[in-house]
Amino acid sequence: MRAALVGVDFGKGDFAASLDELSLLSKSAGADPVVTITGKRSSPDAALFVGSGKADEVAHAVEDGQLDIVIFNHALSPAQQRNLERHLKTRVVDRTSLILDIFAQRAKSHEGKVQVELAQLQHLATRLVRGWTHLERQKGGIGLRGPGETQLETDRRLLGDRVKALRTRLDKLQRQRETQRRARDRNNTFSVSLVGYTNAGKSTLFNALTKAQAYAANQLFATLDTTSRRIYLGEVGSVIVSDTVGFIRELPHQLVAAFRATLEETIHADLLLHVVDASSPVRMEQIEQVNEVLADIGADHIPQILVWNKIDAANLAPGFERDEYDKIQRVFISAQTGAGLDLLRDAIAEYAKVNAPTHLAGLSTLPSDNARA
Repeated sequence: MRAALVGVDFGKGDFAASLDELSLLSKSAGADPVVTITGKRSSPDAALFVGSGKADEVAHAVEDGQLDIVIFNHALSPAQQRNLERHLKTRVVDRTSLILDIFAQRAKSHEGKVQVELAQLQHLATRLVRGWTHLERQKGGIGLRGPGETQLETDRRLLGDRVKALRTRLDKLQRQRETQRRARDRNNTFSVSLVGYTNAGKSTLFNALTKAQAYAANQLFATLDTTSRRIYLGEVGSVIVSDTVGFIRELPHQLVAAFRATLEETIHADLLLHVVDASSPVRMEQIEQVNEVLADIGADHIPQILVWNKIDAANLAPGFERDEYDKIQRVFISAQTGAGLDLLRDAIAEYAKVNAPTHLAGLSTLPSDNARA
């Protein structure tokens, strides 16, 4: 599917990095970005988002390149999307729809699929009217007063019923997850969650720490489903480590809401390992984005250790840094080569020992699912 990428620089954040990310997202969704069109504005155009001149430029590119789709690096209103499709005479997708599409492709577990479908339907609900423009009511048009409105109401009701059913199912899955978590709490098991920007290397690190076979790939949102494993850390005993979905700038609110059940694992962790791509030129901005999402889901109060991953690509040496209170604040590792992993295990064990003495009584007697590291 040949695509045109469109980005507008409003003078906020790193525009070039955001466009690179859009290109990666497009490829992850199965599109082939043929051309990238950029522009500068102080604010979006109400009708076409980019303004009529830039919309004409995009239309020529679509025609000349025989493109199948135009992907915007922004969230478009239903009216803007509708106007653009009329103007460009081709399918228009915004950043939110693109991320939802990738999530739909990647969801593997029952819970993941339910969460993605719920997010998609909530997004679709605002855009339902697009399918019924041919039945818009016209003054004095015999036979054109009712059908469009009736069909739209029917669609909304059916969609509403489906959303309600999915929410009920998610609530049930959330209760099951809560039961499992309570059982873990009774065993005083210390829990660690991996969080971080998408493609920071969380799943590679998860596999390296736990000897698991979780899917890891150099692509955005390779992991959607939370996976948990036990690791053994010497005198501290067993610790539960969970891999979670990656975050991204402007993560659609529908997704944050729909994935709340999965992200609950993060909220209830004793410690967060915030995995950072040390080789990324926008790593500080990515750290900020992750912390914003953590605040959104109510997990910003949980202690963090920053894990600077991919040190082999950033020409950094394994090691760790402590803060003014002598607590380990940052660990430098490469999940790919294994450099610094022993330091990370030591950091987790040190934190568990100092900050969670109540866990230690139960930990030493728990069996480990993995070979001792």
